[in-house]
Amino acid sequence: MKRKASAIWNGGLKDGNGAISTESGALAAKQYSFSTRFENGTGTNPEELIAAAHAGCFSMAFSAELGKAGMNPASITTTATVNFEKTDAGFTLTAIHLETVAKVPGATKEAFDAAANAAKVGCPISRVLKAEITLDAKLEA
Repeated sequence: MKRKASAIWNGGLKDGNGAISTESGALAAKQYSFSTRFENGTGTNPEELIAAAHAGCFSMAFSAELGKAGMNPASITTTATVNFEKTDAGFTLTAIHLETVAKVPGATKEAFDAAANAAKVGCPISRVLKAEITLDAKLEA
């Protein structure tokens, strides 16, 4: 299975702009620019898209891990925060922090934490990223 996305960029780094699209059409020519990446301009940026992909991937992986342990989640909400910093090597994703809150009827804290950590390590997006990935998992009553 292969998934595709594309980007077009027009102009110089600071005065140019571009558009990002996905093969599925979920993103269709979404605007990005220097200001959306390094400032607070309107549009998206690659780091935000990585965070979205990681949050979605982790939530699905967490559901799978809970299922393997005999637990069925009612809901899982995950936020991924990407640290994008200037290092000696240039701008780098230096860390990703996952925060998840899940409603899992009948879950024990130990089983919940084990499933969360297995998902953090096993999620395909976690495996492709080399940044430090941390996690706060909360079992909602």
